[in-house]
Amino acid sequence: MKTVRFGIIGLGLMGREIASAAARWCHLEDLDFRPEITAVCSRSLPPGRVDWFKRNFPKIDQVTKDYRELIASPNVDAVYCAVPHHLHAELYSAIIRSGKHLLGEKPFGIDLAANAAILAAIRERHDVMVRCSSEFPFFPGVQRLFQLVESGAFGRLIEVNTGFLHSSDLDPNKPINWKRQVRQNGAYGVMGDLGVHVCHFPFRAGWTPLNVRAVLSNIIEQRPDGGGNLVPCETWDNATLLCETADKQGKRFPWTLKTQRIAPGQKNTWYVEIYGTNASARFSTKNPKRLELLNYTGGEQAWREIDLGYTGAFKTVTGEIFEFGFSDSILQMVAAFLHEVAHGRPLLPAAGCVTPEETALSHRLFTAALRSQAAATTEAV
Repeated sequence: MKTVRFGIIGLGLMGREIASAAARWCHLEDLDFRPEITAVCSRSLPPGRVDWFKRNFPKIDQVTKDYRELIASPNVDAVYCAVPHHLHAELYSAIIRSGKHLLGEKPFGIDLAANAAILAAIRERHDVMVRCSSEFPFFPGVQRLFQLVESGAFGRLIEVNTGFLHSSDLDPNKPINWKRQVRQNGAYGVMGDLGVHVCHFPFRAGWTPLNVRAVLSNIIEQRPDGGGNLVPCETWDNATLLCETADKQGKRFPWTLKTQRIAPGQKNTWYVEIYGTNASARFSTKNPKRLELLNYTGGEQAWREIDLGYTGAFKTVTGEIFEFGFSDSILQMVAAFLHEVAHGRPLLPAAGCVTPEETALSHRLFTAALRSQAAATTEAV
């Protein structure tokens, strides 16, 4: 059993989600590796949050405000890092150069130049595993879609739609935070925050965007600052991108991506729709047990629904008749990352975290989308 000692930088929502996955490791079966949380780091070190980590993870022997101290520790093998986007290039590059494996948050750099700096650090250290967090493709329905793509079941692709829809910013009285400020979030706005999730499946399927026409929206232009003032919201709330895209054979088709923080009727919905000449499929986390399939063999067309069970890429103690949820997808994602750390390859092509090269492609796409919005033109990716 290989133990990978983790340091966590950033003790917010996702830092706790990753730690919780480590606490649930006994839920996974037949693995020869496991994580152990040994260090935590935050610039503020809120007492209640630190207490939560120390209470639940007794192997923690380092609590620090300085990430440099964490990555210098001989008791840390890998780092999960969740910090605002403007810090990615500095922290990610330092983590990589220290020889620690890295599971980082999207978008892997505030902009294209920052992403390039991170990838340059990776080229200096071939002995570290570096991946980007994106959990939704680990839902059983999406794993099934990967299998259908690999088998050629769809025939020639007609159209693909993917999206990630929030209603988290629907309330105009919600106070402003760093994700509404270009200095910390970057010019991508919602694309930087949610876009890698929407790109993960198509990129892993081998579908490459060639050009893009983007419509970006800043819907709520001012928000309260918590001090009685209204301040500008500088970043895009919603983004709709239409891409001309090529499959592995070079055949072209339209791919529409949506990332929205103001999506009425949505909570946290990730979806993918694939339409082909032989078959079509639809999946959404709004109903994670359901996969819709249409096979065209002539005559009437009818969608059928498959009631999915708990069938992740990595075997668990949960029986297949039960439901799969968000925390389960996080657990599967962490297992996928550690499988690559331990074995140097993913368990399956579909069960792999986002690669640095895939983040670079997403940056080229989002940068082209900004040009498209500014000029109201279709831009090459």
